Order: sequence, then structure tokens, then C-alpha cells
Amino acid sequence: MTDILSRFKRIPLCHQPTALEEMPRLTAALGGPRLWIKRDDCTGLATGGNKTRKLEFLMADALDKGAEIVVTQGAVQSNHVRQTAAAACKLGLECYALLERRVPDKGRAYEQTGNVLFDHMFNTKIEFRPPGLDMNGEAMAVTDRLRAEGKKAYFIPGGGSNEIGALGYVSTAQELLQQCADIGLSPKMVVLSTGSAGTHAGMVAGFHALGCDIPILGISVRQPETIQIENVYKLAVKTSAQLTDKPLSRDKVIVDDGYVGQGYGIPTSTMVEATHLLARNEGILLDPVYSGKGMAGLIGQIRSGQITKDGDVIFLHTGGAVSLFAYEDQFSSLDAPE
Repeated sequence: MTDILSRFKRIPLCHQPTALEEMPRLTAALGGPRLWIKRDDCTGLATGGNKTRKLEFLMADALDKGAEIVVTQGAVQSNHVRQTAAAACKLGLECYALLERRVPDKGRAYEQTGNVLFDHMFNTKIEFRPPGLDMNGEAMAVTDRLRAEGKKAYFIPGGGSNEIGALGYVSTAQELLQQCADIGLSPKMVVLSTGSAGTHAGMVAGFHALGCDIPILGISVRQPETIQIENVYKLAVKTSAQLTDKPLSRDKVIVDDGYVGQGYGIPTSTMVEATHLLARNEGILLDPVYSGKGMAGLIGQIRSGQITKDGDVIFLHTGGAVSLFAYEDQFSSLDAPE
């Protein structure tokens, strides 16, 4: 397969290719379809996760522009901030992060454990922000302030989700299709969690540029369907334009917003059940914010018949199990589902 990314600047940060594994026990528990998992929780950097792929391109751009400090933002238990901070350490840069108190009714421990603990270990300069602000705008303002102070600061949007970062998931699209070809697998669908849009948009753009028509279903973890489709589509168009002149149809972006629950980062019973089900059938840990709700969506669609029980379906695991420690009360109950 021709490498459609060979002309882009990139720094190796990621263990790749990540494994594509069959999940026979989960398949049996649900009565089909045959389920597979793409292990982007195992990308290596700071316990791994999907943001590392994006950072290969973003950090290359930062270094190309002479950066000495990167500035980004995320929710308190941000996987993106943890991986950005680790990448900065690996490359000898500083990291400045704004953390939004997006999840209500969380105590002090929530801001000290999980990803936040790792942020501190990576010597990240952290500022907290109240919910509801334009967090990219806040981080850009910090970037401007640091530049005014004479620092060479580089802004990375939340989730690493711009047309540079999304190239990381064009890479995954290319890698996944090669793995499928190598084992003769013809999946009928790929399912993933969709939040800041970069992973979803990169996969859509990658499949489009490679001429692949396999549907990609995004299970929203924050936004209503119409808003998320628009966010993903806009970024997919920008990303795709770097790769091909072929127009990208909006109907390539598919979103199910039925598993968000009360909001971003707020646990749902279906997320808890899905996380336990995968752990106890396949020995794989999900996270409560992204992949847990994504898996809940996959399971829910199978049980409802929206995804039929024939053929093969691939779930893209985006990582984040570190944040389980910040949600201990949801997972340590003796009454956890079997």
C-alpha cells in the first residue's frame, strides 16, 4: 500500500502498528457479529492512547517552528494533556496545560489522581479553569502571553484536533486497512468514540483518500449528533484536502449520541457495564470518558439490532484507562455487573 503520508513532517513517538485482535469471548457473550479491537491504547507513550499518533505530526510542526514550550488544554482527566506532556519531556520541551473543571461534583482527589498525577510527574505547568469557557481561546491567550514574554510557544488545540493532528488517524486508517488485507478481513464497520473530532475526522479522511467505503460509526461522548457531525465533517474536509482532490460527502460522517448520558465525563450505567464486560471477557481495560461509552454504543447497537449479528466489526480502542483511578467509586462496588 502506498504511504499517503510520506511527504508530511513526523517524529516517531508511537509503537506501531498497534495490534488488531479478535475478541471471541465478547463476540460469544453478545451472540455476534465477530468483534475485533484495534489496540491504540497500546501506542506506548505514557501508558499509550490515541493522542500519541496525533502528536507525531504536531510535535514535528512545533520543532520545525522552533518551539521551546507547548501549550494545550483539556478536561481535568485529559488523556491528551498527559500524552502531550510526556511527548514534551521526550523532546526536551516544556508543557503548559489548562484543565477545565468540566465534570461536576468531583472532589479534590479527582484533581490529583489518574492523568493529573502523571501530568505533575511530567513537570507540566497547570492552571485550572471553570466550566463553559472557550478553552482553545483560553490556551491561545496563554500562548500569546508567553510569546510576549519572549518564549517560543506553540499552541496545540484540545485533543490535538486540527488538520495536522488528524493526520495521525489517517495513519491509523492506512495501517488498519493493511492489517485487514494481510489477514483477509473485510469488516462491515469500524466503531470509535468521537469527542474533539480529530480521531474520527482523520479516520474518515484516511478511508476517503484510500478509496475505502467501510462505514465509520462515531459514538459521541459529549456533543449532540448534529453538532458532532458538523465538527467532524469540517475537520475531515480540511484533513482530506491535504491528501486528495476528491470531494468528501457529509454522509461519510455517522454519529450516535445516545450514550453521552448526562454529559462529558459523567458515568453512565451502560458505560460501567460495557467496561466490566470487556474486562471480564477479554482482559482489556477501557476508560470511563471515551472508550467505555464507545463500547457501550457498540454493545447497545448490537443488542438493538442496529448492528446485525453477521460479519465483522472493528472497535478502535483510544486508550485512557489511567483515568479509571479517578472514577474508583463507579467501579469498586461489590454490586458491579457480571
